[in-house]
Amino acid sequence: MKRERLAGGKGRNLMMIAAGTICMALAVNLVYEPLGMVTGGISGLSIIVRRLTGHWLGRGVPVWLSNLLFNIPVFLTALKIKGKAYMRMTLFANLCFTAALFLIPVPATPQKDFVLAAVVGGVLTGAGLGLVFSRGCSTGGTDLLGAVIHHVFPYYPVGQILFLLDCLIIAAGAWVFGIRPAVYAAVAVYLTTRLMDTIVAGGNFAKLAYIISDHYEEIGCSVMSQLGRGVTVLEGTGMYTGKQRRTLMCVVDRKQISRVSQIARNIDKKAFVIISDIREVQGEGFVEKVQT
Repeated sequence: MKRERLAGGKGRNLMMIAAGTICMALAVNLVYEPLGMVTGGISGLSIIVRRLTGHWLGRGVPVWLSNLLFNIPVFLTALKIKGKAYMRMTLFANLCFTAALFLIPVPATPQKDFVLAAVVGGVLTGAGLGLVFSRGCSTGGTDLLGAVIHHVFPYYPVGQILFLLDCLIIAAGAWVFGIRPAVYAAVAVYLTTRLMDTIVAGGNFAKLAYIISDHYEEIGCSVMSQLGRGVTVLEGTGMYTGKQRRTLMCVVDRKQISRVSQIARNIDKKAFVIISDIREVQGEGFVEKVQT
């Protein structure tokens, strides 16, 4: 029975990854490539290569082929860094993406509505990347290349490396296709990032509240009894007064945060309340992390 559950879970992960890569390929073939919108990544670089080889050779190298060829050395290098388990899933995702790029036809006469293209492309790419990343892998490309570069130059954060790589590719796209497609490509990237974050976090954004009050025990008990959320007591010392103070830390749903503040104010009008956003939360009372 346990093996059946594991197999079923793995099968669902593979289906989600395949669905995500199809969404991404739809965005590339139906939106980005026909309009010359380069949004970064290996697929964006492949779009540039197709345009340049079309001018130089009379027939452009297909995006699916360039995507596959560019990823081969990256995969071989990253295999030693990321491990076999991660790379197996990532290889599957990349092959699905390449196959979808090959099978989905590129329209001969694309529409010219860049606003609609940015929205549709951003939503498709964001949904696709969200589905893939939520399964604990990626489609390869600049994500893996960034990890390889970081391994060689560990004093540069991966995030900065990825940002630089994508900026260079987008700049190259602006040089080849013009400023207008590049501007709308940036809009698509913004939509992609927002939607991807929402899917990866499962829409499980939360709020973190810190409450500093002399009535911390009463406030903490009220939060636990009324909202059913756990509360942690942190020890602290006031820098100016040198007085020991106890701080309550509580993570709640977005719809519950106003109740936390109200509870604190009703008990102690002088309570110092700090509220901040949380992009992702896992564990008891919230979502569990997907196992791959």
